Amino acid sequence: MTQLAGHNPDILTCLANLSADEVFTPPKLASAMLDLLPPELFRQPDTTFLDPVCKSGVFLREIARRLNDGLRDQMPDTQARIDHILTKQVFGLAITELTGHLARRSVYCSKKADGKFSIATAFTRPDGNIRLPKAEHDWDDAGRCTMCGASQGEYDREDALETYAYPFIHGVDPAKEFKVKFDVIVGNPPYQLSDGGFGRSASPIYQHFIGQAKKLDPRYLLMVIPSRWFAGGKGLDDFRAEMLGDRRIRKLVDFESASDVFPGVDVAGGICYFLWDRDSPGNCEVTNIRAEERTTAIRVLNESATFIRHGAAAAIVKKIQAKGEPNMSELVSSAKPFGLRTFARPKSKGDLILRWHGGEGPFPRAEVTSGQEWIDKWKVITSKVSYDHAGMPDRNGMRKVFSILDLAPPKTICTETYLVVGCYDKKQHAQHMLDYLKTRFVRFLVAQVAFSQDIFKTKFQLVPSLDTSRAWTDADLAERYSLTPDEVAFIESKIRAWE
Repeated sequence: MTQLAGHNPDILTCLANLSADEVFTPPKLASAMLDLLPPELFRQPDTTFLDPVCKSGVFLREIARRLNDGLRDQMPDTQARIDHILTKQVFGLAITELTGHLARRSVYCSKKADGKFSIATAFTRPDGNIRLPKAEHDWDDAGRCTMCGASQGEYDREDALETYAYPFIHGVDPAKEFKVKFDVIVGNPPYQLSDGGFGRSASPIYQHFIGQAKKLDPRYLLMVIPSRWFAGGKGLDDFRAEMLGDRRIRKLVDFESASDVFPGVDVAGGICYFLWDRDSPGNCEVTNIRAEERTTAIRVLNESATFIRHGAAAAIVKKIQAKGEPNMSELVSSAKPFGLRTFARPKSKGDLILRWHGGEGPFPRAEVTSGQEWIDKWKVITSKVSYDHAGMPDRNGMRKVFSILDLAPPKTICTETYLVVGCYDKKQHAQHMLDYLKTRFVRFLVAQVAFSQDIFKTKFQLVPSLDTSRAWTDADLAERYSLTPDEVAFIESKIRAWE
């Protein structure tokens, strides 16, 4: 009974996370998410709930506690009420054998649902309604799982080891497993898996869990996921478009810093959770949270191709885009502007100067494999790595965005440590571009879509491409785009002056 009634302190607040990709949900967060649901759901004996990605069981435990309170008058017998809730209303799929044991211990007070210490007395199987059905990866000829994109080299393991073939996205239908139609699906899915790419490459997978949950057609869907989908990127462009166009997403709560939600966990770009309401489409209530600062606005999610997390920033972007000017993404080089990897180094002699992260030195023109048309021009370069850790603001909520901005004279090239941001015949034009990039205005616009450590050409998609025959200052830009004093102050509150 104590388990359903709740107590403090809560042992689930003390669990160490499995990894930065499989993060235990703090009870406080689980409660805040469930608060988005209509309260009457917890007063109905036929409402069914599914957590398809059980780890600690915190969602199911909190749901059971609320149902225990909400059904008390209808079902006054305590044991009968608990048995009904745990066998007829609360269901889960574990993601590993370990988390299955944790979840059952959390919800049933016993790792065996039918054991003598279980608070439920009606189960006839040890895993109760928190199960781990057998699932396997489906490897294609390229060594990737067709369902989740995982690397065969990483996860094709013997049966005694975890393969991370999560049942919910690997062919297991929970509606058939439990013979139940679910009203509410809630969870905190795994975030990514190794895809076998260069270095420690990993691909996001949380979008697959959301897609699968929608296929079950619940009345409500609640999930907490990384906010990086706002800007799309690796494997997320289609998902972003689908999410932004889905008017059934009625509430979105966005945390700029993941540590505000998951203490000690570093998730680039922050964390968000959302409420999807099948039967009530409309505009979305968006709440942005940074430390103690909280803002809320009713918004149309797809008002821009990239979701702008701040309502005030979205209004500024809308003003800028109303002019219909081309953006700067086409001026910016792709990665490896001269075809040279990070580990390329100067040679003993050469007619060019190679700039790398440790300095510069001679390099032969014949070994440059791309970008030859830029070699003999003035170039503006920036570091591919952002100044801000994982795209996060500093303790004052401000960002610098670019780590390095500099001029590269004719016959100077660079490794992939840098991006080229425009090439010019005249030094003065290059200098004007350099000064333009240093404005708070430009860095603010890049920051709206830069949710990770790396800066690519797509991060310049909101920056207007302006005439570089003249200089531009923040004051000039505020006048050009009719920014109000409050909008200028908002930009200045988010972006540091260039030092």
